[in-house]
This record gives sequence, structure tokens and C-alpha cells, in this order.
Amino acid sequence: MLAEIRIDNLGAISSASVQFHSGLTVLTGETGAGKTMVVTSLHLLSGERADAGRVRVGASRAVVEGRFQVDQSAPEIDRAVARLLESCGAERDDDGSVIAVRTVGGDGRSRAHLGGRSVPAGVLSEFTDPLLTVHGQNDQLRLLRPGEQRSALDRFADKTIGPLLTRYSKHRSEWLEARRELDERTGRARELAQEADQLTFALEEIDRIGPTPSEDVEIVAEVRRLGDLDSLRAAAEGAHAALTGLDDGAVGESGALDLLGEARSRVESSDDAALSELGPRLGEAAAVVADVAGELSAYLSGLPSDPGALDNLLTRQAELKTLTRKYAADIDGVLEWADTARERLARIDTSSDALAALATRVDEAAELTADAAAALSAARAKASVKLAKAVSAELSGLAMGRAALEVSVHPREVGPDDSAPLVVDGREVHAGASGVDEVEFRLAAHSGAQALPISKSASGGELSRVMLALEVVLAGSDRGATMVFDEVDAGVGGRAAVEIGRRLARLARTHQVIVVTHLPQVAAFADTHLVVDKIDDERSGIDSGVRALTEDDRVVELARMLAGLDDTETGRAHAEELLSIAGQERSTVFA
Repeated sequence: MLAEIRIDNLGAISSASVQFHSGLTVLTGETGAGKTMVVTSLHLLSGERADAGRVRVGASRAVVEGRFQVDQSAPEIDRAVARLLESCGAERDDDGSVIAVRTVGGDGRSRAHLGGRSVPAGVLSEFTDPLLTVHGQNDQLRLLRPGEQRSALDRFADKTIGPLLTRYSKHRSEWLEARRELDERTGRARELAQEADQLTFALEEIDRIGPTPSEDVEIVAEVRRLGDLDSLRAAAEGAHAALTGLDDGAVGESGALDLLGEARSRVESSDDAALSELGPRLGEAAAVVADVAGELSAYLSGLPSDPGALDNLLTRQAELKTLTRKYAADIDGVLEWADTARERLARIDTSSDALAALATRVDEAAELTADAAAALSAARAKASVKLAKAVSAELSGLAMGRAALEVSVHPREVGPDDSAPLVVDGREVHAGASGVDEVEFRLAAHSGAQALPISKSASGGELSRVMLALEVVLAGSDRGATMVFDEVDAGVGGRAAVEIGRRLARLARTHQVIVVTHLPQVAAFADTHLVVDKIDDERSGIDSGVRALTEDDRVVELARMLAGLDDTETGRAHAEELLSIAGQERSTVFA
């Protein structure tokens, strides 16, 4: 949930800090005081586009800082947040909370921070997505979009629809990939046949030469070695002779081994203990020299004796260079290119047998996709009836008479040059990423009235109530999230306003709910009442702050909201009565 927010230089607010609690929190205040800036700040923390026009006049930048407590009772959300924090190097605060910061400069540039780390604004969006839902004054217009209506239905029956949608998406991806491959092979047969010939020729050339890994590097070293063969042989023979004496058994100068042996014999034959103790050390030196002499002998034996070895290596080097000129910078790259070419050659087989096998695969994938789509459509149709019934029940309690919501689920017709036509239950439809269904919300103003799309039949106030009713019904699917409503009660009053307050209070049983409202009937249901105060200073202009109200302060604020009756006994009496009624209804309905 949202625990705290701090705002600096945003709109009419120069500096304000607000603590939020669970349950229902309302924000009230006079028009122009800056109530909506609180919602704007939450939009910024959600990663939305920064607007330099929101920076307070005279300030260089606006800063919004939010502290979020992740609900431990929602392990999936907690794990998702933990993964996100780890991926960007962010950390939780000492109390386990996560701090998000958004800075907007007067030039329109913005910066985002999460858990002490600088991150893209999109990361803030990913972080707040499962934690915060903001319904601004115009956000209910999103409900008019078919995609949003389908998402709402899927969210309502997520346990049933979710696995079916996952299955459909998997089969659809496999079907589209197989179809794309078949289209490529048949539509580009001549071009692919030419490519296959080129790949075959290249692979035959590589196989004929038969390079081995790193062979070119090894040949370079060996060629360098053979080029210095005479000097290497002379050096090794000279060193060997110095250690072992003259070759061929000729009498002459003794080698190091003979001299060490003579030295050892002389010291060991001495009666002096200190001198004789040097004998073992001379023996060790002789052993080391003998080892080196053996290695020199092996080195000499390993030197090529074939005078044509260098020419053979140079010829092999030229063959390898033929490959590295054509296919890669080195032989390892040539071998990697060959592996890739073999895979590509296997995919572009345009023989009749290969095309027939691929066509069969496409048909099988299409059938699996159609079966998954039919199951998904059936689940949506079944859930649509339940969703319509539940939302209609809520609407009846929101002073919308006998208005009823219908949720229509029908197939998406294929269009000209459709990218994904699919036959489902004998009917050709468009297989979109979310299924083959169009979902449409229709509103009937009263019993017997024709149900029309909500984009044509709902006024602004009615649309706000439809959205609220939908959120109340969907509340169980995202338990624990913070929900923010900016004047969801616009265009309503009287009994409808009371019912909206009751619904918001009900929603606050499972969510943290924050509401910007101008209606006292809604504010009376709050667990926490915040007010945005406006101060008009001739020198600094309008400045606003946010403060929490005591029970006595609430009476004064509600009286002000009741047509500005805050300074009259009648207004206070009405406010106290409203609080009393709201308290009684809360204790009765939510006991």
C-alpha cells in the first residue's frame, strides 16, 4: 500500500507531506486548492509522461517521493517486486518499504529513482502496476475501449480464463510461426532454392578442406617455429652437449653431468663432515641437469626432419585462408558459420515432401489453436453473464434505477488481407493475441430499454458509476492494491452520492482506497479525512498544503462542503448528522 507521499513544487503545492493509512481516505478542499495535484503526483510515480507545465511557477523542478509498503499477504506481488528490485540494483528501506522518486525539470526532462537507484520511468510503471491503480477524471474514458472491456472480463474470471488464455497464446504462436515458414518456402521457392545451392556449395567446400578448431592459429605458430629450425636445432644441440659432453663418444671436454659427478665424489670422500654434507645437494643438482638433458634430447627428436614439412604447412595455411576470406575472420568463425548454415539449409528445404510435412504441421497447429480459442470463448461467454449480473446489482444501488449492464462476447470478423484468419466452429474469425473475441459493455437505461454500447448510452456521471461498480465487483481479483479515484462522483449527487460513499467504503475493506471528492456524502464515509488548504499570498501567489482532520475539523469541513455552511449552527448540525448516518451505515453493512 501507499504509506506516504511528499510533493515539492508541483502545481499549487510548494511543499506537502501526506501519510496514508489503510481503509478509505478522502481528500477535499476548495476548487483550485490543488487536490488533483495529489493524483498527478501518483501518475508521475506510475511512470506516466512528465509535463513541465506542472512545475510550480518560479521553481526549477518538481519532486514527488512515494513510500510503498508491499503487502506480505500477497506473495506473488512480493516476489515480483523483489525480482524487479534485484534486476535494477534497488534496495528496500530499513523498515522494508520501497521509496520511489520522480523529478520533473522546468525544461520537461525527468528522472526516476527506485530504492536509491536511478532507473527509467518505465521501471516505475512496472513497479507500481500491481500496487497502484489511479482513476483520474478522464481515466474512465479508457473503459470505452474494447480492449479494456475484454481485460475487465478476463480479470473478473482470471482463475478460469487465465490458463485458457495462456494455452491459446502458446498454440497461436506455434501456428503463426509454422504458417510463416510455409509461406516463406512456397512464396520464395526460387529464391530459397538459389540460397540452398549456395549454402550447399559452401558447406561442401568447408567439408572438403576439413578445418579443425583453432587450426589456423596452430599453423601460424608452427610455421614460425619451422622458419627458425636451424637455429633452434643448433641451440638445443649445443645446450645438450654442454650438459652431457661431446657427441659420438669422442674424447674431449667433459659435460656438466660429468663435472657434477666428479665434484660429488670428491666432497663425499672427505673426512670433514661439513664438506661431505654438500654431496647430496650436488646429487640433486646432477638429477636436475640430467632431467634437462633428457628434455633437450626429446626436443631434438621432435624437430621435423622432413625438409618439405614447412612447404606442406604453408600449403595448408593457404587452404584455410581461402575459407577465412569467404566465411569468417578465423577458422573458429568458419566452423560456427557452417553450423548455422546447416541449420538454415534444413529449414529451407523446398522439396515436395518437406512442404507437405510443413503444411501438415500448420494444419495441426491451427486445429489446436482453434480448439483453445473455442474453449476461451466459451469461458468468456459464461463469465460475461455473471459479470453483467454483478455489476447491474451494484448499479441498482448507485441510484441508477433499473439500469442494467450487458456484457456481449462475439467473434471478431476477419477483415481484408487479415493477418491471422482462423476457422473456429466452422466460422472464419480473426485470431488476435487475446483470442478471437470482441467484448462489448452495453448499458440499458431501464428495464425494457434497448441495451446500447456504453460509449453511446452513458453520460459522464453514469460512466463514473459504471466504472466504480465494476471496480467493486473486481475487487476480489486484486486484493490489497491501492486504488485512487479522482472525483469519481462527478455529475452525481443526493442519494447516488451516498451510495457511492458506501461502495467506496466497501471497496476499502479489501483495498487501500484514496478518493478526491467534492461531495460531503462521500467524505462522510472516510476512515481518514485529508484537506488541501489554499493560501493566497500577494507576494508568493497561491500555495497549498495538506493536513489530516480531527473529528471536530471534519464537522467544519463537511459543513463547508454543504453549500458553504461551515460558520452556521445549521451547517454544523447537518454535518454531524451526515457523519452519524455514515457511521451507522458502516457499522450495519460492514459489521
